[in-house]
Amino acid sequence: MQPLYKSCYPLDHRCYDDYNLTEDILMEHAAMGMANYIKNRFTFFNGKNNSDEVPTVLIVCGVGNNGADGIVLARLLFGYFKVKLYIPFGVQSLMGTLQLERLEAFNTLEIVDELCEADVIVDAIFGAGLSRELNEQVRKLIVSMQMLRGFKIACDIPTGIDINGNPSPLAFRVDITITMGALKECLYTDMAKDYVGEVICVDLGMHHYKYTEGFKSNIQLLDESDLELPSRNLSKITHKGTFGHLAVIAGEKEGASIMSGLSALRFGAGLVTMVGELETPLPLSLMHDVELPYNTTAIALGMGFLDFEEESVEEVLASELPLLLDAGAFSSEHILEFLEQKDRAVVLTPHPKEFVSLWNMTIDSPLNIAILQANRFNKVREFCELFPHVTLLLKGANMIIAQDEQLFVNPHGTSTLSKGGSGDVLSGLIGSLLAQGVTPLEATVQGSLALTASAKAYDGSSYAMLPTDLIEEIGKLE
Repeated sequence: MQPLYKSCYPLDHRCYDDYNLTEDILMEHAAMGMANYIKNRFTFFNGKNNSDEVPTVLIVCGVGNNGADGIVLARLLFGYFKVKLYIPFGVQSLMGTLQLERLEAFNTLEIVDELCEADVIVDAIFGAGLSRELNEQVRKLIVSMQMLRGFKIACDIPTGIDINGNPSPLAFRVDITITMGALKECLYTDMAKDYVGEVICVDLGMHHYKYTEGFKSNIQLLDESDLELPSRNLSKITHKGTFGHLAVIAGEKEGASIMSGLSALRFGAGLVTMVGELETPLPLSLMHDVELPYNTTAIALGMGFLDFEEESVEEVLASELPLLLDAGAFSSEHILEFLEQKDRAVVLTPHPKEFVSLWNMTIDSPLNIAILQANRFNKVREFCELFPHVTLLLKGANMIIAQDEQLFVNPHGTSTLSKGGSGDVLSGLIGSLLAQGVTPLEATVQGSLALTASAKAYDGSSYAMLPTDLIEEIGKLE
């Protein structure tokens, strides 16, 4: 996993103050990182190619230091590609002026006065820290750039994505974002996901560790390699009870609860019991009872529930076992009673609409989905500040997992998961780990990673994946 930062300006300034590195040196390395990527990705001129086959690179620069990065990139790519530099609004920063003077000493670089087609389009208009809406001129420029056919790269952050990760009000959609020094929080919001493409980070004249040293971040980006699957290799002296017993309370939509149960069993729980009056025939691998089994080690509640009656939750409330709450749990005021159980391990897994319902039942300031989606990190932090004992997973394009002051982002979800039942599978994965004795935060992190890994492993059509396909893939993870 890697730390995310709201802003990298303090890290840059420490380089100036403590390491005697200048803004110029950091800029040179930022541009070198982009240049190396472009050289490695695209075939460049080596003196033997026919000049008609040399790829073209169009770099569009803004007035500030993001534009200055683009000007340095033009200098570094000169001679390897056909480089065209477009500076529609001139330069205003001192670094921009300096870099343009250096570039103009080359004499032969082509500075164009309008957009033109190219194999590679580099957006170096606005980078980190955007805190205002783009003016009409920049909006028109972005729309025109978007119509170009070339491979699109953003320098640090796509123009138009503001410091909170929202288009303001639109943004440049790129194939890859090459960000500088450290990963930024704004690149991993749901609102930014369609714009940033693949994100890679380049160093600024020193190792990433040294650049970030001393700047602790409480938000971590999860890597696919962070997945740790349940293991049964520790001992040969085991039985089914060794690996926990998850009780899934069945709701009116019984299929949702059953999928959670199957998911839990597939992910290593020794026993899974469906609890409640059921009409649907159960798969042979799932057990059934009308009350909590005596040897239950964790409970999952809410999947498939349309309404909570007192008897549905009374036994669960009386228990001290680890508890996962999903779906229907967030439309019932019984959730308040569960939140009061501060000594109990409780995991909440709402999607945005359910989180808004939960928020409005527990917090005085009203919230709607639009405000939530534009401020996901902040609203999760606010909720966890009030309920630090709870582990929260806010579903979305990038899932956020939080407990107290710790936040994790899982950016590996795909649109294949946008289908009814995916959340029920996730509940089963987390519930399974809770039943096996894993801590709530770790169970939630690992459950989310297992879900996204299973979705990526599915090799059918993107529109065709069923929750049962997910459950099948879970059993093949390595």
